[in-house]
Amino acid sequence: MEVNEITGIVVDRCIAIHKELGPGLLESVYQRILAYELRKAGLSVETEVPISVEWDGRVIDESFRADIIFAGKVLLELKSVEDTLPVHQKQTLTYLKLSKIQIGLLINFGEPLLKHGIHRIANDFHP
Repeated sequence: MEVNEITGIVVDRCIAIHKELGPGLLESVYQRILAYELRKAGLSVETEVPISVEWDGRVIDESFRADIIFAGKVLLELKSVEDTLPVHQKQTLTYLKLSKIQIGLLINFGEPLLKHGIHRIANDFHP
């Protein structure tokens, strides 16, 4: 499955979840429901994926956890806050670089209208 097809399915499912539940729940609730919906759609989904960082010639295990990774191609960073800040986009880009994944989606379920909370972020890394 291509990246654009994956991101399209993700966005569609996020919008459906947001329409049903609305904003205001914990990020973990949206994450669990989204993972369920995406698996139901046939996507290979990993949640809370540990990502290591190389530092000073050593691997620092589980330096952070990615919310969701799809088929090793798309990283999803979920938020449930009133407004995303520039630091959230920078955080997502750093996660992409460290995981060597090219495309990420930062999705803020805290927005009253979800389309305002969806940000596609590209990493210039090419495997």
